[in-house]
Amino acid sequence: MEKESEQFDRLGLLQGKGEARVSKKGDVLVEVKDMCKNFGVTVALNHVNIVVRRGEILGLIGENGSGKSTVSSIIAGIQPATSGEMYFNNKPWKPATSVEAANHGIGMIVQEAGTIDAITVAENIFLGNYGMFKRGPSISRSRMNTEARKALDKVGITDIHPSMPARVYDMQERKLIEIAKVMYNDPEVLIIDETTTALSQNGRRLLYELMHKTADANKAVIFISHDLEELMEHCDTMTVLRDGVVIDSIPRAQFDANTIKHKMVGRELKGNYYRVDDDGYDPEVVLRADKMTTMKELLCFNMELHKGEILGVGGLSNCGMHELGRALYGLDEVVYGQVVLPGKGCTITSAESAFGHGLGYVSKNRDTESLEPNASIAANIQSTGYRKNRWFGPFISGRKEKRYAAEQVKSLSIKCVDMFQPVKAMSGGNKQKVVFGKWIADDADILILDCPTRGVDVGVKASMYQLIYEMKKKGKSIIMISEEMPELMGMSDRIIIMKDGRRSGEFYRQEGYNEHEMIECMI
Repeated sequence: MEKESEQFDRLGLLQGKGEARVSKKGDVLVEVKDMCKNFGVTVALNHVNIVVRRGEILGLIGENGSGKSTVSSIIAGIQPATSGEMYFNNKPWKPATSVEAANHGIGMIVQEAGTIDAITVAENIFLGNYGMFKRGPSISRSRMNTEARKALDKVGITDIHPSMPARVYDMQERKLIEIAKVMYNDPEVLIIDETTTALSQNGRRLLYELMHKTADANKAVIFISHDLEELMEHCDTMTVLRDGVVIDSIPRAQFDANTIKHKMVGRELKGNYYRVDDDGYDPEVVLRADKMTTMKELLCFNMELHKGEILGVGGLSNCGMHELGRALYGLDEVVYGQVVLPGKGCTITSAESAFGHGLGYVSKNRDTESLEPNASIAANIQSTGYRKNRWFGPFISGRKEKRYAAEQVKSLSIKCVDMFQPVKAMSGGNKQKVVFGKWIADDADILILDCPTRGVDVGVKASMYQLIYEMKKKGKSIIMISEEMPELMGMSDRIIIMKDGRRSGEFYRQEGYNEHEMIECMI
């Protein structure tokens, strides 16, 4: 297996960004003309024109709700356009389904979960194509598993088993299954929608290699990401969308971070979005983990969180940082040791007890653990407010509930038709605002944030960082778990680095952070 230091080197984290990509753009492969898409009164795409060429990695960037995923999903046959035209290989293109699009050479790795937990890995990979394994009236599971093994091996995935149900794998591994599914058909156009945010560094490296192999084979890639550095590193052209309109298409030679940010948001955004102070925190300990050991990753883990502190937690994949957040909130069983709230003289034994004692938790797996996608914005925010919104006894005041949700929709500038809109119809950034909103409304004293800005644009990130900083100033205590080193260094008072379920390093803002020392602790 490749050493972690070599992974970092290849990803440009230790030695810079490597050689610049040489563009080899050729003939037009996909063309979108005058495309419009409406969802009721909401205009998602407004006369959009996009050209994708052979040998090209085309980046799509824009704020949440700008239309990136919408136009890509129409190209991939997931939904129809309201009006406009598409051409693929110089022929009119109007796929009825994603299966039809895949069979003709267009594959899309979607932003949200694209696997079904209750069926096997092999069944997920060949979903919609089981007919190729039919023997009379039945389907040959052994043939399907054999072919699925080939699909996984083809993209370098060796530790996922075709016969296992998808539910036994975590979010990152399920995303790798989706990659294998799409790449099985050798697509002429590979569409990647916010996929890298769900992957570890190893997974990202694998995906980058597939992208470049696809482009080098005279095919094309459409790459959607909120990570501007990632896009600038890997793309030949970047198309900027804002409010459903194409603002500009920029060739690689003209990439400039501040210019692109300005085009994205319609106003100038300079520098980072992090706090600039080095204020400390109260010495009072509000949460302590004593020799915490779980059945998942953590071994005799000790830590303290102080009042008014932003404590960052980082590390490589499988270091235990995500399991730490779950264990602290009582979601994963602690088999030895305990999680203590010293000021309240109690321990956290379950998620219910954590919530009852003023803790909030934002999961990395937003759509499955932090939200109820089929419920409304209001219902999701109101889910934390049953204590505050009581009328008398066990009865809830509808008026209080409505005000409780409306305040967060307004203060967080959540883009929606109204607060009764289903969460599943929202962009990723606005979904994340809903998650934040329910804990801000509850006025939680301790917040555990696991990858809180995953899949959101620069504008939403800026507002979330400001919210986190304002909570700190109010005396709230925050644990920020993140895979992004700039985020940890920009926001944290103190950073714990984890490796193999243990602490491998601790760093303080007031002493100055050294990124290379932190990386050494990770590997």
